[in-house]
Amino acid sequence: MKKIGLLPRLIIGIISGVLIGLFFPEWVGRLLYTFTHIFGGLLGYIVPLIILGFIIPGIAELGSKAGKLLAGTAGIAYLSTLSAGIVAFFISIAIIPRIIADGTAGDPDAVGLTPILELSIPPIMGVMTALVTAFIFGLGINFLRHEKAQETLFNFMEEFRAIIVGVIKKVIIPFLPVHIAGIFADMAASGEAFRTLQVFGQVFILIILMHLGYIIIQYSIAGTRTGKNPFAAIKKMLPAYTTALGTMSSAATIPVTLRSAKSNGVSERIADFVIPLSATIHLAGSTITLVACAVAVLIIGGQTPQFVEFLPFIVLLGITMVAAPGVPGGAVMAALGLLGTILGFSEAQLGLMIALYMAQDGFGTACNVTGDGAIALFIDSFYDKPATAPTPEAEPAKINP
Repeated sequence: MKKIGLLPRLIIGIISGVLIGLFFPEWVGRLLYTFTHIFGGLLGYIVPLIILGFIIPGIAELGSKAGKLLAGTAGIAYLSTLSAGIVAFFISIAIIPRIIADGTAGDPDAVGLTPILELSIPPIMGVMTALVTAFIFGLGINFLRHEKAQETLFNFMEEFRAIIVGVIKKVIIPFLPVHIAGIFADMAASGEAFRTLQVFGQVFILIILMHLGYIIIQYSIAGTRTGKNPFAAIKKMLPAYTTALGTMSSAATIPVTLRSAKSNGVSERIADFVIPLSATIHLAGSTITLVACAVAVLIIGGQTPQFVEFLPFIVLLGITMVAAPGVPGGAVMAALGLLGTILGFSEAQLGLMIALYMAQDGFGTACNVTGDGAIALFIDSFYDKPATAPTPEAEPAKINP
């Protein structure tokens, strides 16, 4: 029997939650919302562990490939992700208020249901503390590995990352639809569910259009540098785009992305380095989605997002995205701490962000991997290609003395 995918289960969770909130006895809704309340606490607890478990070995791994190629690829990937977030903010702030015509859909913190049992699960450290700790230990382990040839701490962090990935895959993701059902049961009981679903149906269309527009911008820049037709180059990346829609994982799509990039004329040496690295550090599509959804959630709550508040979020989001690849919905999981600390999202808003992001995860991933091909084209243009051996006809005639 074929296993039901995550997206259908999320849709079932949303529908079930709305029905429970509207038609079932209150105690059923409260019981479901109790699970959501406890599960939300677990999410808050695991966020610092995600940051530590993924960013530390991520930084430690990068050092094994140190050099100009690493610096160039990482710099362009980060600039692309940062630019995507900034562009997404200004487009979202210009269009989303028109979608939400009356400017508000009620208070997102309005209490429709209350949990039967309240259980506090405080995290072991704050998000910013975890970020600083991750950078210190990541750089330190990097030094120990490549200057002292010591692998003990790196191996420990690799195993720690495997534990966190296991928790996300075996606990967080399977129970996520139930968590979302509790959130929408609460929203239905407080009269917000239908308005929210209507708004985000239109926001999703906007997000996908921004993804496609940003892909065209990336390949136009690469085409200007390389002389290639951007649309012809995008066409050759379609296998990677469609594969990512299904896998929802940049890492799982690497073999197809590699083949597509090489079909665009990227040298094997550059493609073999840039594509796997970009799958780890370049998440422009995911950033577009997170920024647009965050703007929409705030506007729905009656707030007016300001660029001065979003810029630190976007800047740190580009760095935190290193923690995302390889985990379903990993981008939004890695971003939860920043959403809560910098943008002040409540537990209900964080849960809504998870649902919204996961519903389009495949499109964000497809934008990520397609953009990796543009970065590979751009980087490849700066490196000398092997000289072609001259044909016999081209060789100058030798004059015998």
